[in-house]
Amino acid sequence: KNKALQESGATVEEVDLNSVDALAEASTGADCVISALAGLREVIVDLQTRILDGAIQAGVPRFIPSDFCTDYTKLVPGENRNFDLRREFRTYLDRTSIQASSVFNGAFADILQYNTPILNLKEKSIGYWGDKADWKLDFTTMDDTAAFTAEVALDEKAPRNLQIASFQVSPSLLQEEVKQLTGQEFRMQQLGSLEDFAAFIKKQRADYPAGEQELYAKWQQGQYMYSMFTTQHTQLANERYPNLTWRTSLDFSNHLSDKRKHRGLFLLSYRVE
Repeated sequence: KNKALQESGATVEEVDLNSVDALAEASTGADCVISALAGLREVIVDLQTRILDGAIQAGVPRFIPSDFCTDYTKLVPGENRNFDLRREFRTYLDRTSIQASSVFNGAFADILQYNTPILNLKEKSIGYWGDKADWKLDFTTMDDTAAFTAEVALDEKAPRNLQIASFQVSPSLLQEEVKQLTGQEFRMQQLGSLEDFAAFIKKQRADYPAGEQELYAKWQQGQYMYSMFTTQHTQLANERYPNLTWRTSLDFSNHLSDKRKHRGLFLLSYRVE
């Protein structure tokens, strides 16, 4: 990864991440520090706090935290462990003098290739909870997220919260478009109520305490899925930077194929204008 970054023109520095002074030295002269960390408390709260403190010590005016996920500010605390860690760091961040901007990208579109309950290519099924068959889900590609974040880093007037989505699609629309593209009838599956799903996740977590030390324990994956069906991005900032282009779901379909070699399965969906 370092070699690829260097070849692209980036300067790569090795820094002692346990030292605020070292982080401050590495941040000196920067206009914005972007955190793209993934982990549990020791990373999202502890390490990110040191990076933030180093940026402030160096006089960096702006900071973008590692909030690359669904906009958790609308969710109830306790519904998602990983979001709660980001919420805890956010509280600390907002008490400092630095100007912060969070980029909320919903789910990374790559999850659509992993046979989740939303789109199970192996079982040819499309799932949803409660009455959410027509609920629009937010997906953003990694490239679109990175391009937008780079613009935010250069934008001195960027607001505190920015919601984006490359495309938004509901389970029912997904079924229609899979059939349109492939001629196959994927089965729509109501997987239960959201209340039952929440209770199942709670029991699954209680039955597997070792998952508290795992970033993506099964129950944590369930919490992510639950959040996708309980909050959505309704104030998209996609048009803030007119020079950006956004991947459509049809574009993204080129990256998806099932085990029977069907390519281009996924989705025409709504292009976010």
